Amino acid sequence: MSNGRQIEMAGRDVPVRFRPNGSARRIILRIDTDSGGVVLTLPKWAAEKDAMELLAARQDWVLARLDALPARIHFADGAMLPLFDAPHLIRHAPDRRGGVTIEGGVVRVPGRIEHLPRRLGDWLRAEARTEITARAQPLATRIGKRIGRITVRDTRSRWGSCSAVGNLSFSWRLVMAPDWIMDYVVTHEVAHLRHANHGPDFWSLVDDLGVDAKPARRWLNANAQRLQRIG
Repeated sequence: MSNGRQIEMAGRDVPVRFRPNGSARRIILRIDTDSGGVVLTLPKWAAEKDAMELLAARQDWVLARLDALPARIHFADGAMLPLFDAPHLIRHAPDRRGGVTIEGGVVRVPGRIEHLPRRLGDWLRAEARTEITARAQPLATRIGKRIGRITVRDTRSRWGSCSAVGNLSFSWRLVMAPDWIMDYVVTHEVAHLRHANHGPDFWSLVDDLGVDAKPARRWLNANAQRLQRIG
């Protein structure tokens, strides 16, 4: 269980969370891209004051990393949203009925303004699932495997995963990445239906399925924080 507080650092308030971890061997400091703050992982032997001493010693590093974070994009009227890496303008459309629509680079969200973030988020998840399923099913058929089910979540540490029983799970945020990035992640997870590891046979199958893994992995590493700061 974690707890948090606001800590003043160089005249600014920084959210700090403490996370006890009995298996940790040392105090771990990391930047929390969600909150724009810091997470301090505490081993059994450490107290919060020990973590605060580490934080004070690393203050310049922390502030530099926080300043380098991509700007947060909220789901709000007038904000710009990338769809398959192309900018789209979010517009509240209170007089419209039905669901979210796209027209000429504008995403129109009907309903009450306070429901806009939820309605847009639900629509993006549905779009992601549709796009992912359209890619995954033919690939599974091609390698003679069957997908259990496909789910879309707001995962933070993985873009996709494949369970032992053939269920595939993906981050909805892939719908904001370039088309070829989604192709790579889906292909990667479908390949795990045959090879539950990252050995030579696995990467050979990924290559045979027509995606280039190295540039895709580089793009994901370079853009992960930007996509995690949206919504």
